[in-house]
Amino acid sequence: MQPMLKIRFSTKSIPVALFGLTLLTYGLMLPWMGFYWDDWPFAWIAEFLGPAEFLPAFEPFRPFLGPIFYVTTSLLPPNPLLWQTLALILRFGLALSVWWSFNAIWPKAKWGTLSAAALFLVFPAYSQHWVAYTHINQEWIPFLFYILSFGFTAKAYRAPEKSKWYTGLALLFLILGVFPTEYFATQEPLRFLFLWVLVSENKPGVWERVRRSLKLWLPYLLIWLGNAVWLIYYYRFGAYASYNLGISEQGLTLGFLPSMADALWKAGLYGWVQILDLIARTLSNPSTLLTIGLIMVSFGLLAFYLSKLKLQGNGSNHKWARSAVLIGLIGILIGRIPSLTAGLPLTLGSINDRFMVSMMLGGSLFMAGLLDLIFGKSRFKVYLLAFVLALGVGQGFYNANDFRRDWTRQQQIFWQMVWRMPGLQPGTVILTHELPLRYETDMGLTAPLNWIYAPDYDGGQLPYALLYTRTRLGRPSLPTLEPEGPISFEYRTVKFEGSSSQAVTIFVPPNACLHVLDSVYTGGDTYERQPRFLRDAIPLSDPGLIVTDAEQPEMPVALFGAEPAHEWCYYFEKAELARQVGDWETVTALGDEARRLGYAPGDALEWLPFIEGYVIKGDDQLARELSITAFNDDSRPRKGLCYTWKRIQSDQIEQAGDGGLAVEMLEKFDCGP
Repeated sequence: MQPMLKIRFSTKSIPVALFGLTLLTYGLMLPWMGFYWDDWPFAWIAEFLGPAEFLPAFEPFRPFLGPIFYVTTSLLPPNPLLWQTLALILRFGLALSVWWSFNAIWPKAKWGTLSAAALFLVFPAYSQHWVAYTHINQEWIPFLFYILSFGFTAKAYRAPEKSKWYTGLALLFLILGVFPTEYFATQEPLRFLFLWVLVSENKPGVWERVRRSLKLWLPYLLIWLGNAVWLIYYYRFGAYASYNLGISEQGLTLGFLPSMADALWKAGLYGWVQILDLIARTLSNPSTLLTIGLIMVSFGLLAFYLSKLKLQGNGSNHKWARSAVLIGLIGILIGRIPSLTAGLPLTLGSINDRFMVSMMLGGSLFMAGLLDLIFGKSRFKVYLLAFVLALGVGQGFYNANDFRRDWTRQQQIFWQMVWRMPGLQPGTVILTHELPLRYETDMGLTAPLNWIYAPDYDGGQLPYALLYTRTRLGRPSLPTLEPEGPISFEYRTVKFEGSSSQAVTIFVPPNACLHVLDSVYTGGDTYERQPRFLRDAIPLSDPGLIVTDAEQPEMPVALFGAEPAHEWCYYFEKAELARQVGDWETVTALGDEARRLGYAPGDALEWLPFIEGYVIKGDDQLARELSITAFNDDSRPRKGLCYTWKRIQSDQIEQAGDGGLAVEMLEKFDCGP
C-alpha cells in the first residue's frame, strides 16, 4: 500500500493564499455593496462635472489629493460594483506590499513577516473598507505608495550597487504617500526604526547605530519636514484655515494619555477580538450564525494551510518578535496623533474608526510580534494565528452585512421617494430630522437626490438639497425654521441657494415607508412622539412643490437597483400621491389591491389616507375597521387618528350634516373636544 502523499505548500503559494484571504474577508458580499458617506458627492461630481472638477474641488482641502481622484475617476465610471472590486484588489495589493517590504527589512523572519502581512490584510478595527470610492483615493492609494517607500528603503540598504535607484523610488513614493493626505503625516518615524533594524545587523555600538540610521534617514526626514511645514502653513494660514481644523486642546492636556492608552487597547488588543463581543449580543440572528460559521470555516482553512506551509524560519524568532512588538506599539501611538490633534474620537464600528488606517501597520506588527514572543516555541502559535485571522474574516463579513443592509435601505428610500414625488420644482429642499441610515449624511444624500431629479445638470446652481434639521439647524446652511429663512451652502465647487419656504418635509420611520408631511394631513399632534427637529419642520412643508403629473424619473440600476416589487410601500406612496391631487378613487383602488394581496404597513399611521378615502367613497364600515385595526396594532397613532377623524368630521358636517361615523370614532379613541 502506497503511503499517503504529504501535502506541503511552498512560499510560491503565499500570494494565492493572501488573495483567498482577501476574498473571504472582503469579497463575499461585494456585489451587494454600494456608495456611502462621501462616495455619493464624489461620484456625482465625476458623473456630472467631470474628473477635472476634482482639482478645484480639493484645492481648499487637500490639493494634492485632487490629481489622484482625477486619474481614478477618469478610468472608472461611478459604478459601485467596479469601485468595490478595485477596493478589494487594492487591499490585496497592500497586503503583498507589506509582505514584500517586511521581508526586505527582516529577511530571516519569514513567519513573522507573513503573519504581519496577513494580519494587516484582515485588520478588524477598521470597518470602512466598503466606503470604496472615498477611501481608495483618500487613503489606500497613498498608503500603498508609503508602504512601497519603506520597502525600497530596505532594498537600497541591502543592494548598495542599486542604492541610488532604490532610494530615488523610495523618495518618490514617500512624496506620493505623505503629501496627498494628512492621515499618514506621522508615519515617517517608522522608517527610522526600520533603518535601525537594518543597521543593527552589523552590531555596531548604540551611537554608531544612531549616526548611521540618521544619515540614511536624512533625505526622507527632509521631505517629511517639508510636508510638515506645508501642513502647518496650509491648515493655519492658507486656504485650509476656512475648514476650521486645528490643534485640539486635548492634545495639550492630561486627556492625551488616556487617548493614547485607548488607541493601544483598540488597535493592539480589543480590535482583534471585538467580533466575539458583537456576536455574543445577537447569537440568535441568522447573520450572526453565518458569521460564526464563516469564522469556523476560515479557521479550518487557515490552520490547514499554515500548518502545511514550508516556510524557512517559522520557528521562534524572539529578536524579531521584540522588535515587532516595540515598533508596533510606537506605530500605534504615532498613528493616533493626526486624528487626536484634530480632536477627533476613535470609536470602533463607526465612521471614526477610519482613523485606524494610520494605526494598521503598527497594530499588525504588534499582534504578529506578540504571538511570536509568547508562543514562539509552540505549535499552538500556528492555530492561534489562524484563529485571530479567522476572527478578522468574521469581522469583515459582519461589517459587510451591515453596509449591505444600509445600501438596500438607501435604495428603498429613493424608490419610495420617486413613487411619491415623481417630480420636484427646482430650488426645493427636502427637510427631515434624519433618515434611518448609518453610513450617510444629508450632504452626501444631496448627491443622489440631484442625480434623480436633475439628470441633465451640467453646472451652475445646485437644483436640490437634502438637509437634516437635527444637525444643520442654527448653522449657516439652515439658520432657522421660520418661513422665508435663507438656505445656502457650498457643495464643493457648486452652490445651493434656497429658502425654508420652498421645502418638502419627509419622515422615514424605521421599517416603514417614506412619509411626506404637511400641516393639512399630518398636523396637530400626529407626530408628537417624534423629535422637535422634525415637528418644527412640518409647517414649512409645501407638497405643492411636488410635480404630481411628471413622468417617474429614470433610476440608474447600478445605483438604485431595479424597481422593487410593488408591495405595501408602493401602494402607500401612490395612495398619498393620489390623495394630494384629490383622486380618492385611486386611493381606494390602491387600498383594495394592497389588502387583497395581504400587505400591511409597518407604521399604523400609513392607514390614514386609505381610511379617509373609504369615508369619502362611502364605505364607512371599512373605514371603521381600518381605524380600529390601526389603533389595536399600535396605540401610538391615536393622535393621528384623532386628527384625521376631526378633519373628516369637519368635512362631513360641512357637506352632509352631523358626521355620525366621525363622532363615533372620536369617542372610541377618546379624542376629546
